[in-house]
Amino acid sequence: TLAPAIGLGVLLRNVLVAREPLYGLSEWAHRFDERLLGLPPGRTSLLNDDRVGRCLDALFRADRAALMTAVVVHAVRTFDVDLREVHNDSTTVTFTGQYASATGHTVFGHPTHRITQGHNKDHRPDLKQLLYVLTTAADGTVPVWCSVDHGNTTDDQTHIDTWDTLRRIVGRPDFLYVADAKLCTKENMAHIARAHGRFITVLPKTRREDTWFRDWIQTHEVPWVELLRRENARRQDGPEEVYRGFESPMRSIEGYRIVWIWSSQKCAQDQDTRQRQIQRAITELEHLRARIHAPRSRLKTLGRIQEAAAAVLAQAKAARWITTEIRTLDEPHYTQANAGRPGKDTQYVRHVRQRFELHWEAQADALHYDDRTDGIFPLILNDDTLSLSQALVSYKHQPSLEKRHEQLKSVFEVMPVLLKTVHRIEAFLFLYFLALLTEALIEREIRRQMTAQHIPSLPLYPEGRPCKAPTTDRIFRLLEDVRRHRLIGPGRACQKRFYDDLTPLQCTVLRLLGLSPTAYFQAGDADAS
Repeated sequence: TLAPAIGLGVLLRNVLVAREPLYGLSEWAHRFDERLLGLPPGRTSLLNDDRVGRCLDALFRADRAALMTAVVVHAVRTFDVDLREVHNDSTTVTFTGQYASATGHTVFGHPTHRITQGHNKDHRPDLKQLLYVLTTAADGTVPVWCSVDHGNTTDDQTHIDTWDTLRRIVGRPDFLYVADAKLCTKENMAHIARAHGRFITVLPKTRREDTWFRDWIQTHEVPWVELLRRENARRQDGPEEVYRGFESPMRSIEGYRIVWIWSSQKCAQDQDTRQRQIQRAITELEHLRARIHAPRSRLKTLGRIQEAAAAVLAQAKAARWITTEIRTLDEPHYTQANAGRPGKDTQYVRHVRQRFELHWEAQADALHYDDRTDGIFPLILNDDTLSLSQALVSYKHQPSLEKRHEQLKSVFEVMPVLLKTVHRIEAFLFLYFLALLTEALIEREIRRQMTAQHIPSLPLYPEGRPCKAPTTDRIFRLLEDVRRHRLIGPGRACQKRFYDDLTPLQCTVLRLLGLSPTAYFQAGDADAS
């Protein structure tokens, strides 16, 4: 009755512009010309949650990997997306509920993923999740691959399969693969290097090379080279962001380059974080001291006081910079030897009881050590041709990928998940990838045209405030109230068309997207050119 491709196309459009639940899809679709939704005439009434759910079943049964590859290759060729550098990162899709049936069982002959607890990146260890792995091109942060895995899958287990897939999409292995520290395992890096691939990632603090350099700079002056200087991205009146680099004299145990970066912004953050943690610890230790001296204190033994002091430092994350000491003092007090009213001949008995004093002291050596290492972080890479500046710029593009995760959760509202069957959830997450891809291509096009036409910003924010990097969501909001009307005569023939007047800003946005107002209003018309 309703072809799965048509139902999924309507659902994808809804994810992009409305985010209505499945049961509200029909009501939402009635606001639009059916042809603009890809629906045949008179088919809007067929949309309901059961029928769209069966469309998701069909998508799950399909070869989604091949479909994603075909879509991405087509988009890359059509929009000429540069794939010489790609970035990978993962996030979690969190679920509220037990999802007891999501155990990895087979549905329609295909295995499903386990919705289970793992390292939750939404800071909800009490909830179950799926792992959502996304890879984007540095060119416009355009998504080029996505995979979903079990909720307890660790990031380091996903890189080899992802890289192999990207090699097939790109058609060659020499693209630059940038990822976070979970890429830095011997197996992952060796797999890419053996296939003549290139990578950049962060060297974890658990590696010996990290410890060696931090110890080395305690007694050596590092000849930093300035790599980048730019305006403060967070505060207009803030200090400039400065980045310096240094090629480590020691390579990794595998023989890869290690490049150390010093960031002025990270240096300030490290100092501020350390100071706040120390201040918090001292405040809590003062409260603990008052509790120890309270008349009805329950902290009466040395062991309990030591445990309480250790818990304060652990909670404040300041145990490295503060040490505590509990001193035992003898406090005498006297009682009458005999009962009765005291007099000049009354004898007294001396008693001694122990009293505990809590003291703490800052560790000057640890503070000095960390002050020398503030603001630095190491990159490990296997490309000997990249300069320090090129390595830094490539890695600094990684936060742009995190913006795609933010769009997935805040703009597209992937959570809370309102579906209960795991195979439909997996199919729906595939549609979210297509939505992210669509958004990225629109943003890339309008920003490229703004640069080409020397337009620094557009007044897309409330009160006409300037927007230097328009998002697709802002563009859709700008155009969401534009209407067109048709006067229908006998035989359902269109007698006349009426259109809302477009504002100058709306006309500018359409022009930047390569559309004329006439083409915009005639979209979907059977007789339109």
